[in-house]
Amino acid sequence: VQLVESGGGLVQAGGSLRLSCMFSGGTFSLHSMAWFRRAPGKERESVAAIHWSGRSTQYADSVKGRFTISRDDAKNSVYLQMNSLKSEDTAVYYCAARYLEWGTTDRDYDSWGQGTQVTVSL
Repeated sequence: VQLVESGGGLVQAGGSLRLSCMFSGGTFSLHSMAWFRRAPGKERESVAAIHWSGRSTQYADSVKGRFTISRDDAKNSVYLQMNSLKSEDTAVYYCAARYLEWGTTDRDYDSWGQGTQVTVSL
């Protein structure tokens, strides 16, 4: 499985970004997908996850109501819509995948992208 993230960049606080992750090398519709992030000096943390069926999603408390994870099985892609961005959202964002299983820790996922930088300025 290969994952390629895109859509990161520099945005002012209060603004929006949409991250995309392109999946290849497997059956996307049978993979649960997730977004993680690592801020400078901090450990990687879960942001959002979506079950392979698309019927369930999970969010970190810090992003609930602001971020939305979605998937398009026809495009082999998962997205993270980020609204009302804050400076504390600044991090490298990673896409992750796991066949059939899912969870909210990085141990639950076995395929990872290279990451895309999101920087939120005050």
